[in-house]
Amino acid sequence: MERKNIFSGTPWEPVVGYSRAVRIGPYVHVSGTTATGPDGKVVGAGNVYAQTVQTLKNIDSALQQAGATLRHVVRTRIFVTNIAEWEKVGKAHGEVFHEIRPATSMIEVSALITPEMLVEIEAEAYVDN
Repeated sequence: MERKNIFSGTPWEPVVGYSRAVRIGPYVHVSGTTATGPDGKVVGAGNVYAQTVQTLKNIDSALQQAGATLRHVVRTRIFVTNIAEWEKVGKAHGEVFHEIRPATSMIEVSALITPEMLVEIEAEAYVDN
């Protein structure tokens, strides 16, 4: 099967040695994604809802580059630095996935790669052509 690596241009990809997303056959795996804007800066500093919205937009972009859409997502994993704000994160996730309903987890972590990042999301998709 052909492998397609998708890159977003964040400074961490070449340093850590990973791709934003990888597609092999009908499977697309999207790496942990944050609210990084096109300029490399975090969008929505201090606002977990805004960061979740931007993160999901970044995931959508990676999926599209891999030939998939949000409708193909079967699993998400949500990492938050403050589980007390789960409802704000859940609201943004629900606005995107309310009808799709992927399997998901939300896990509190002590920190993400930079202190201003409040949420990171992974996604897995299956494209049945």
